Amino acid sequence: MSRTAAKKQFSIADQIQATAHVECRKDAGVIDEIPMAYKDIDAVMTAQNELVEIVHRLRQVVCVKG
Repeated sequence: MSRTAAKKQFSIADQIQATAHVECRKDAGVIDEIPMAYKDIDAVMTAQNELVEIVHRLRQVVCVKG
């Protein structure tokens, strides 16, 4: 979704909950980076399962913006 749409749809409380396991800013200035604004990685990988082999799964632990 667009950054503007994310800012309209999600709150700071949503951001705090979605990034509880990530060390990052949790304020209005980064609400457009909320994970739900991006495509679901599991759906993306499933759609291309004939093209790729998943050998590792990474988990975000830090996000630096601004």
